[in-house]
This record gives sequence, structure tokens and C-alpha cells, in this order.
Amino acid sequence: MGINRDIALHQITPPLELGFSLGEYRDRLVRIRQRMAKDKIDLLYLTAPESLCYVSGYQAEWYQAQSPKAWPPTSGIAVHVDHDDFIMFDTLSEQVMIRYVTVARDTRIFPMHQRRDGTPFIIEELRAAGWLTGSVGLEFHSYRPNPAVSRRFVQAFENAGLKVMDGSDILREVRWLKSPQEMACIAQAAHFADVGHKAARAAIRPGVTELEVYGEIIRAMAAAGSENPGITQPVASGPKANCNHPLASRKKIMPGEQVNVDLSGVYHRYHANIGRTYYVGEPPREVLQAFDKSAKSMAICRDLLRPNLPIMELTRTLKAYYEECGLWGEQSWIGGYEMGIAFPPDWVGNFVYEYEVETDAVFSPGTAVNFESIFFLPRMSGLSCIIDTLAFHTDGAAMLSAIPHDLAVIV
Repeated sequence: MGINRDIALHQITPPLELGFSLGEYRDRLVRIRQRMAKDKIDLLYLTAPESLCYVSGYQAEWYQAQSPKAWPPTSGIAVHVDHDDFIMFDTLSEQVMIRYVTVARDTRIFPMHQRRDGTPFIIEELRAAGWLTGSVGLEFHSYRPNPAVSRRFVQAFENAGLKVMDGSDILREVRWLKSPQEMACIAQAAHFADVGHKAARAAIRPGVTELEVYGEIIRAMAAAGSENPGITQPVASGPKANCNHPLASRKKIMPGEQVNVDLSGVYHRYHANIGRTYYVGEPPREVLQAFDKSAKSMAICRDLLRPNLPIMELTRTLKAYYEECGLWGEQSWIGGYEMGIAFPPDWVGNFVYEYEVETDAVFSPGTAVNFESIFFLPRMSGLSCIIDTLAFHTDGAAMLSAIPHDLAVIV
């Protein structure tokens, strides 16, 4: 019984599909353990998809986000402050996948009688390893696991004698400063986003639907090598161009309509966000003038870029420009957030900056963020969807997209 299953589960070893060198993963684990020691967390149990990928390379199509109650999301990675390797826990269904997408050397697969809820097995294995002492950090700010399962973990660790703490900040903040390998991934992701915008410009014309444009974008980006993004790529036309986060639909794009396209290219799960605005036919003069003012802020931003740029220098300079040119008061949102590793349903990173926030922080080398200049345009034409990704290195800083920020007129 189970001969074919056993052969597949124990003998199939596909070629590794790792995004980074083994040294990169070792360095990440060292920095995580250093942060654990600083936060006085002895054991860290990771469940967020981004965390699992960052530590091991793990990536999957399904994380039981809205799964049945009988299938709770309990798989994850255990990291101990005093051990130089991690333990990966997962279900039988992912046993083969783990061997080709991760650097895991210690994998514990839930037994058949606990295959749907691995919590008891996890506790048993960690106790046998001597890891159930002191404190444990859980990722309370991750959607995975859901609150019910999170409470189950809390109870299980407390029953084992551990102090339960919020360990959400450890991986989120360690990921903020990126290695040269990670920054190279973000640059490649920006290239993929540019491919998507070229496809959008070629596809937008009167009579096609938003979904048709969306389909051409996805086809072109996938053909170039871009992966599934953390957020569905929106295409919004006509009155919907006044929305920040609409889904593409069967609505037909008509002459005289604005079309907003907000994309992220993805390379080894690292995202670069590029947004642009298109207009079908000649735009009204006042729309074009207002849009040009919004677009000019990107040139101002580019001129400011340098390593260790103070965040408030950027936000204050741009606010002064917006006030001077008369756009201030029409803004939807001005600012940005961290770009990097991400999985559905989000690509918005942990760090965010806005003009209202007082901070002495700087954009250190190894950081990547987007910048959004989004204003409501005259005649209810739509929002000025102008977004680019900024990358800061030790020897310079740059905007990553080669697509012009001007309103793209489709004639």
C-alpha cells in the first residue's frame, strides 16, 4: 500500500529554484537571531508567507488564508536564538515542494493523524528539541494564521510554559535594509513593470474592455518572466479613474476617457511599483495642465535622490512645490511605502512615509520605496496615477522606471 506515494514523497528531488545564494540565506538567519536576542525572544515561530520566503525561499500558491475550519494554517518555521539552523513544519502536501524551493535542512512533516492541524505535533517536536524554554514570538500582525488559530498557538505555547510575545517586528524590520542581491531583484522587477506599461499602451483603445487590457498586461509581463503580483494589477477607466483601488471589469474604454494602470513587476517575489495614466483622445487643456504639474514633482523628487536622503527633506520639498503650483488641497495621497518581498493579497511593505509624519529617519543604502503623486484632476477626469520606485545604494540613488511620467495620450 502507498508505494507510488512513498516513491514520490521520498525520492523525487526537482532541481532547486532558489532566488538567492546559500550565503544570503545564512546571513539573513544570523541577523534575525541577533534581533531576537535584542528583543529577548528565545523562540520565533513564523507563519507569514513573506517571512517563510525570506528565511528559507519557501513560496506556494496556497496558504490556507480562508480555508475550512478543519484545515487550519499551522505550517511555519521555528527559529531559536541559540541555534544556527531553523526547523520547517509543513503538511504532507508540500513535502516535495519544500525540497526544490527552500534551503531547509530540517523539515518536520505533520503525521497523517495530525495532517490538518499540526499544532500538537509542532509543540511535541520543539519540546523534544529543547526549544520550549523562555519566550516565544508570534507574528500577530500577519493575516496568517487567522485570529482563531493564533489563539490556539498562544494557548499551546503558554501551556508549554513559554511567555508569548509579539514578534511581528523582527522580520519586518530586518527586511527593511536589503542586500545587493535583493536590490538587483527590485531593479529587474521594475523592468518587468515597464514591459507591462508598454503592453497597456498598445492595448488601450476605444471599445476594448479593462479586462482585455489587463489580460495583455499579464501576458506580456509573464512572457518576460514576471511572477504573480501581490495585488491584482488594476486598470481603471472613465469615472473609475477617480478610484484608488478598483478592479478591472468588463467595462469598455471609450473615447475621451482617462485610464489609470498601477503595476508591480515581480522577480523572486520582490516587487517594484510603477503607475501611469493614459488618455484616449486629446485631453482637455485644464486636465493636461494639472497633470503636468503632478508629473513635474517626479523630476523634483529625482533631483533630490541620494544615499541617506532625509525623508522629511523629500516630503517638505514636494509639499512646498505642490503649494506653489496650486495643486495642494487636491491630493488623494502623497507619499510612499517599502517595496520588496511580497505575496498576495498585498505588496505594501512595512515602512510608510507621508508628508504629515514627523521623522528624523533617512533613506539608507539598501532601501527601496515607491513614491506616489496622486491628485484629483479637473472635470472629474480621474486621479493623476504617477508612481515610481526609488532605490537607494551606497554609491547613488535612482528612480527605476524608464517609462515617462507624462500623461500618455492614445490617438
